[in-house]
Amino acid sequence: MLDVAVARARILENLSSCGSETVSLAAACGRVLAQPLTANLSNPPVSVSSMDGYAARAEDALVGATLRVVGEAPAGHPSPLTVGPGECLRVFTGSQIPAGADCIVIQENVRQDGTLATLQAAGRLNQFIRHQGQDFTAGQTLLPAGKTLSARDIGLAAAAGHIWLPVARRPRVGILATGDEIILPGEPAKPDSIVNSGAFMVSAYLNSIGAEAILLPVARDNAASLSASIAHAAHLDLLVTIGGASVGTYDLVQQTLKDHGLSLDFWKIAMRPGKPLMSGKLGNTPMIGLPGNPVAAMVCSLVFVAPAVRALMGQHIGTELETEAAILGADVGENDQRQDFMRCTLSLHAEKGLPVVTPFPSQDSAQLNILAQSHALLVRAPFAPAEKTGSACRMIRLP
Repeated sequence: MLDVAVARARILENLSSCGSETVSLAAACGRVLAQPLTANLSNPPVSVSSMDGYAARAEDALVGATLRVVGEAPAGHPSPLTVGPGECLRVFTGSQIPAGADCIVIQENVRQDGTLATLQAAGRLNQFIRHQGQDFTAGQTLLPAGKTLSARDIGLAAAAGHIWLPVARRPRVGILATGDEIILPGEPAKPDSIVNSGAFMVSAYLNSIGAEAILLPVARDNAASLSASIAHAAHLDLLVTIGGASVGTYDLVQQTLKDHGLSLDFWKIAMRPGKPLMSGKLGNTPMIGLPGNPVAAMVCSLVFVAPAVRALMGQHIGTELETEAAILGADVGENDQRQDFMRCTLSLHAEKGLPVVTPFPSQDSAQLNILAQSHALLVRAPFAPAEKTGSACRMIRLP
């Protein structure tokens, strides 16, 4: 059985970006930036006042000084006047700083009588002035390629003068569930029917991280049905199968894919849940075969499929799992040769400030209700010794 980190590396090593496209600023949130974002303009574009008040020369802005008000400059209406000795100009938040002025005295500290303004507090050099380019300057790199754009990033891009953004194309990921027992949600069920929960769950997860997940027709446990479903994979960036990858009489996925040109890289990994995972290439299309149990399919999607999707979007992905430090909330026994991913709840350790992970007593890979109640996966190395409550551990948060 292959080590988890080695399996991740083997899946990722032959993946490359599936290209980019240009989208409007309004449609870019959640997408992955395909090129570094540089500013088209400076922010602020000119020096402006950060408060309502009076623009003056700092050397004139003394306590008790009376200055002559020579005009005003509302935001968006800069004044052509130059502030000279003994003068000031009425300004407002966002007003362009007039020539000659180098400080703002806020209006609360000024008593104006006609064209005369008496200062009740001194002004300091550069006080309440936002200088041109204080936030960023034209040509400055603001965001790196490969970043998933947040709402804050959209605001930054807008301020930098962008209306269109280059983003990674959403990888088209086909999800092919297999098995005679599989039915769609809402279909009449026989006693031994199983609803196709795994495909819908994996599809929803992959869509949430930026993929375009496509649910393919369920393939039945015969070569003709599998072949018909596989035919839909021609224009995919990644094919994900669910079920049929084990060694039972009716587990035909691996052999049928081979008949259609699959170059199998590996099959079976030292992982619980998720041992019968396979990976390879169907022609030019990378494929990952997930176990049929829905919990195993979801855990393997977190560990293997999500990194593959992100690599297809041009993001740099490490082969090692990204885990967090945590504290055990219950005793756990010694582990065997497989790396464990145990469903758990989270709480906060009052003194150490670290999350406390408490595994569920049952870890059966078909129990979706436990998965839905879980907050994280406790990650245990192969051959890990038994550990007591309060011991240090590592975890992965569930999306």
